[in-house]
Amino acid sequence: MARNVAINPPKMCQPMGAILAYMGVHGCVPLVHGSQGCSTYPRYNIARHFRESAEVAVSSLAEDAAVYGGAKNLTEAIKNVKSRMNPALIGICTTCMSETIGDDVKLISKKALPPGDAVKIIPASTPSYVGTHLTGYDNAMRTLVETLAVKGEPNKKINFITGIINPGDIREIKNMLRIMKVKNIFLSDISETLDTPIMPGGHKPLLPDGGAQPSDIIDSANSLGTIAICRAAGSAATYLQNKFNVPAVIAPAPIGIANTDRFVQNIGMLSGASIPDEIIRERGRLIDSIVDVHHYMFGRKVAIFGDPDLVSAIVRFCAEAGMNPTVAMTATKQKDFAPDIKAVNTEYKTDTQILEGTDLYEFHESIKTYRAELILGNSKGKDIADDEGVPLVRFGFPVYDRVGVYRYSIMGYKGSIYLLDQMTNAILGHKYDPDKLHQ
Repeated sequence: MARNVAINPPKMCQPMGAILAYMGVHGCVPLVHGSQGCSTYPRYNIARHFRESAEVAVSSLAEDAAVYGGAKNLTEAIKNVKSRMNPALIGICTTCMSETIGDDVKLISKKALPPGDAVKIIPASTPSYVGTHLTGYDNAMRTLVETLAVKGEPNKKINFITGIINPGDIREIKNMLRIMKVKNIFLSDISETLDTPIMPGGHKPLLPDGGAQPSDIIDSANSLGTIAICRAAGSAATYLQNKFNVPAVIAPAPIGIANTDRFVQNIGMLSGASIPDEIIRERGRLIDSIVDVHHYMFGRKVAIFGDPDLVSAIVRFCAEAGMNPTVAMTATKQKDFAPDIKAVNTEYKTDTQILEGTDLYEFHESIKTYRAELILGNSKGKDIADDEGVPLVRFGFPVYDRVGVYRYSIMGYKGSIYLLDQMTNAILGHKYDPDKLHQ
């Protein structure tokens, strides 16, 4: 029977994603043009997941803004951020209220500071009543390159747009690029800004070190190409291709054997770099890891939910490892999601049920129907796992009932080994006698 309400949808609003994009840029302060709650909710989730404080400004719109507009609040907010934090950039995220009342954010931002002021303002349209956190991230990234990228001399680098992945994932991808000796530009990089070390003396700067340098975003128009690690974050890559003839590669997330192979091949295609023996050995260790645990994992039923790029890549990896992905669910509709899962079903003779644009209530009902011995997803899946008496391996965002998940990678060959180990240990540690598995 059709439902007219969503029950526990595993998705967030556009400003959440835009804030994460802005927080990956060095010296950038996100500014939410909306009510206090529109900044408190993202800050709360960022603090719970990354265990870091999040500097997010807000224009603090109230009821009177619905009548008189929010220009005064936004102007004062920009000036306050400038005077108190002196950032290199201010990344503005609009909200339901500011979009509904029709504030011309670009014009207001342009007039807020004196002509020629050094602070760059990046005004992205991110209303919460359409799209999700993935849309907000994508809109913010596209606005960054639209505002900053300038054509110049070729730089022999590859641009990377990460999407909403963890600091550990970014560090692993950087490590692969280091091994391949490929110069790169990360257009947003939270590997340091949301996993900030405490240095000798215990001092933390007002704005964290790390993040993409604004000068690198400017230079992104001169790169050999752009790779979007998550396809939901691909519009900035498309813009750079259309505007500056920088080739765009928008492919599946590099999780598992086939998808990481494609990722490495795409890097080589754009850069001309060969694949070093160290990368080949890492691939071999992943294959060996699958062989090591096949007698524990073969045929195990697994249900997966989360952001579409991560879910579809993990479904393929589970099939590569001999597991049986029974349900794949995402709350965000994406054109590649269902075709990805259907391709895995055809290739590996699986029968994964595809749930798209729905919620965890339907996911739970499907698990009851098709059963699962393992669930993969974020912390929102804990109650389902408890109700069904099966283990939950956490990935994605947000994870708030475990610590340190953001530090580890599930991407690349090394990250895939880590994910496989987590899945295997969850099976072995949850009411199972490993000597009696499949007996």
